[in-house]
Amino acid sequence: MSKALSILGIAVAVVLLLVFGLDLAAGVPFRGASMTMDIAFVLSSALLGYLSWSALRECI
Repeated sequence: MSKALSILGIAVAVVLLLVFGLDLAAGVPFRGASMTMDIAFVLSSALLGYLSWSALRECI
């Protein structure tokens, strides 16, 4: 179960990174409404991805 949750966390992190990274770079989904929030979400998704990857390494 913990392996599946770690993989799900990585998948969510990748999706969030793509969505807010695209908004930051091109203003595609949200028309660049708030650059501060885009940067915060990109950093948060990178942290979520790292923590999920670290937890997945411990499960294996």
